[in-house]
Amino acid sequence: MTDGTEPTSLNARRRARDLDHLSGAPRVDLLVIGGGVTGTGVALDAASRGLSVVLVEKHDLAFGTSRWSSKLVHGGLRYLATGQVSVAYESAVERGILIERTAPHLIRALPNVFPLLPSLDAKGAAMIRAGYLAGDLLRAAAGTSRHTLPRSRRLSRAEVRGYAPTVREAGLRGGLVFWDGQLVDDVRLVVALARTAAGHGARVLTRCSAVEAGGQGALLRDELTGATFELDAAAVVNATGVWAGTLADGVAMRPSRGTHLVFSQRSFGGLNGMNGLTAALTVPIPGESSRFVFALPAAGGRVYVGLTDEEVSGEIPDVPTASEGEIDFLLDTINSALRVPLTRADVVGTFSGLRPLLDRGGARTADLSREHVVLTGGDGMVTVVGGKLTTYRRMAQDAVDAALAAARARGRRMRAGPVRTRALPLVGAASRAALAAVQAPPAMIGRYGTEAVDVVAGAGGDRTLLEPIAPGVDTTMADLLFAVRHEGALDVDDLLDRRTRIGLSAADRASALPAAEEALARAAG
Repeated sequence: MTDGTEPTSLNARRRARDLDHLSGAPRVDLLVIGGGVTGTGVALDAASRGLSVVLVEKHDLAFGTSRWSSKLVHGGLRYLATGQVSVAYESAVERGILIERTAPHLIRALPNVFPLLPSLDAKGAAMIRAGYLAGDLLRAAAGTSRHTLPRSRRLSRAEVRGYAPTVREAGLRGGLVFWDGQLVDDVRLVVALARTAAGHGARVLTRCSAVEAGGQGALLRDELTGATFELDAAAVVNATGVWAGTLADGVAMRPSRGTHLVFSQRSFGGLNGMNGLTAALTVPIPGESSRFVFALPAAGGRVYVGLTDEEVSGEIPDVPTASEGEIDFLLDTINSALRVPLTRADVVGTFSGLRPLLDRGGARTADLSREHVVLTGGDGMVTVVGGKLTTYRRMAQDAVDAALAAARARGRRMRAGPVRTRALPLVGAASRAALAAVQAPPAMIGRYGTEAVDVVAGAGGDRTLLEPIAPGVDTTMADLLFAVRHEGALDVDDLLDRRTRIGLSAADRASALPAAEEALARAAG
């Protein structure tokens, strides 16, 4: 795979071809509006059932909430603590599907370490241990192997420090560990979903917005040229997340902002050959029974500390930003577990996302249910909101089922096969044994799975294209060229802020910008 003409390839050439086809006024089975994890999941579910599908996204894949998650594929322990057993079980089931079947190349088992410090008494520690044991039962009930996600257990003081070298030592009584799933990056999952859907015939169009939409189609606009055209569809799914209410009447959203701070691993002991933080360090929020702040090791020698839950009112921004209060809150909370406090000088960046919560009343957004909701409007348009990144597949399945029912109610029947996504591997997926045999740099295998060999091949034998494009980053020119030729990247923002996450650090972004511009020029040439 080197020339960008394969069925799963997304690029400017394919986009132009698909737009030209659609402007000829064809009819399609399903129009999906929104290119986040839910929208791309809907497109894959429908296309793999044999439906003709068009997905449109005003900006880029994973432009909104889907790129601002904690990158966790979690089994829903928090929901057990709040009595939402069905939500917790659904999370555990979907986590197992992702980590063992559909995307094992993008997800690794992550230890979650809870240090037992003086601020937590014996009763509190017993409650945490009971919760972890319940998580073990949930994992087993979902059918996920303990070889994939080991059982929880008690840790010694030395083991806690091994996972988290900078943890506070005074009064440390050891710790507890529970295993969950972690994505190498959330955008990688969205791009893989979109490309897999494209491989099943879906037309995936970024920089294409729905000016007006209803249950039987939409007026679409090419955001690059301004050209508009009508698209007739038997069914329409609104998967625009926090913006769902702008397309669907009667849908009231109550978004909340979740903020993370970005640190270098140096701030967590990763210096002079030391690994730094290798587990999710879990710190309870004072006064809360089921909310925590996490320090999460991330790709590229970074650590993310999050997250918050702040209600957002007024106009919804395209790119949310962290408030001063959130930064202080996260620093204060994580510092309660660290030997040497972090300061603002240690923060290399921040990112914030908006949770697409349906307004159901309640005093706080933190208390609103994370269960997804599928609504069918009076005009037949289906809207899917709520949920979590981990459960995107089930959300997509329910949305497509609702779209099929809405079409039948209007006398427009579509021939749809059975649901296939429970076992349908995404591009690059393979067993862990097969991934271990791939002849490519480990960092590339973690990003692309079996396609890592194609990324290397795209360098055409030029070894300089496999070298880091800037100091302190592991992205190569071969990565950038692959993103343009096969992953739908159209400009430097797509390359630096989404296909890679270099842009989370302003300094790294500035140093990598010339390489991104060069990659676009090379691909165009």
